[in-house]
Amino acid sequence: MPLDLTASSPDITRAICDIPSVSDDERTLADAVEAAIAPLAHLELHRDGDTIVARTNLGRAQRVVIAGHIDTVPINANVPTRDIEIDGEAFIWGRGTVDMKAGVAVQLKLAAELTNPAVDITWIWYDHEEVAAELSGLTRLAATRPDLFAGDFAILGEPTAGVVEGGCNGTLRAMVRTHGVRSHSARAWIGENAIHAAAPILARLAEYRPRTIAVDGLEYREGLNAVAITGGVAGNVIPDLCEVEVNFRFAPSRSEDDAVAHVRALFSGFEVEITDLSGGARPGLDAPLAQDFVRAVGGTPKPKYGWTDVARFSKLGVPAVNYGPGDPLLAHHDEERVAVSQIEEVERGLRAWLTTL
Repeated sequence: MPLDLTASSPDITRAICDIPSVSDDERTLADAVEAAIAPLAHLELHRDGDTIVARTNLGRAQRVVIAGHIDTVPINANVPTRDIEIDGEAFIWGRGTVDMKAGVAVQLKLAAELTNPAVDITWIWYDHEEVAAELSGLTRLAATRPDLFAGDFAILGEPTAGVVEGGCNGTLRAMVRTHGVRSHSARAWIGENAIHAAAPILARLAEYRPRTIAVDGLEYREGLNAVAITGGVAGNVIPDLCEVEVNFRFAPSRSEDDAVAHVRALFSGFEVEITDLSGGARPGLDAPLAQDFVRAVGGTPKPKYGWTDVARFSKLGVPAVNYGPGDPLLAHHDEERVAVSQIEEVERGLRAWLTTL
């Protein structure tokens, strides 16, 4: 069914959430977004894979980039959406409502209606955000059309409960391995048990006390956790390999090299393979456009603990913040739901700022 961008932003939220778009399966939604944007004469349209870019070219003195991802984590009996009420407040329940199709819906609504904004705007709706960074539509777009990232300020519509969240933590994933020797479990003394050898890895993680680090006035909480452990061959074999996957969320004051060195030092004596690494982003709230934006939408800025694509813009020298509807604590939750009032408030805030800047 075609997307109706004359509908309300909550109705657009319902419509796009009811189009499944788990990572690797975004094509149907990308097609719908492209079809809805293509007739809009005030926007120049580009498509790269399942990433859609639309931008104004009004010759304004400044350009703002506003982006949101169209993929979700896997569905777990929470599509299609439904309307619910909690303590008298209306919510839209379902996968993607928080992370981050409500934000995308607001962006689509404004992209269609803001034909004469105070700044030029580049709208980006991209695929593969919820998986490894090298698969992201933004990674691909940066290689094929880096010019489309140009801007004086960027906003990611990630869920922030309608409050500006500056910067983001970096994220690192590492595989920490132990090795042993296989033998029959009835003669365990012949072998060496790799799973038993992993006990010090878990002890170090259990004893680790993460830091809270102030960066440009915002406090970022770090975290280091085992997120998976694998090992074993069969029920009667002493295992010769154990792998503990570790995720380190680090403050944006640390460089990627610093984060790697920290993890390697913590697990010295073990084989450590870094499998995924994305640096964080400083808040960027000292930029004039960022300050104007915070004043316009109100509230006290907070830090973003999870990694978001603000880091990509920060690397390019474009100050960026997160701002979107939805409680981030409900992102990926089976009871994912977004307050209708938050969708409407974020739309009002963005509309007012983009038209009166």
